[in-house]
Amino acid sequence: MNLRGLTVPVPPERSARCLNCGRLTTAPVTVRRIETPSGPGRTLYACPACAPLLVPGPGPVDCGFSGSRPDPREAV
Repeated sequence: MNLRGLTVPVPPERSARCLNCGRLTTAPVTVRRIETPSGPGRTLYACPACAPLLVPGPGPVDCGFSGSRPDPREAV
């Protein structure tokens, strides 16, 4: 062990990057949980200031929808 290993501050136990503003927060609020067909899901967090601005739950983009609807007049 060297001197740097003894003097580096210990990182906070629970921290996450805010989904909205991108800041690192030590008080993350869970706003979305994205399940995957294989492997572990992913949890998205927001900082306490941005959490009230975000709608909880998966959005259309998270569910695989592009946001544009096909024209029903066009043949598929």
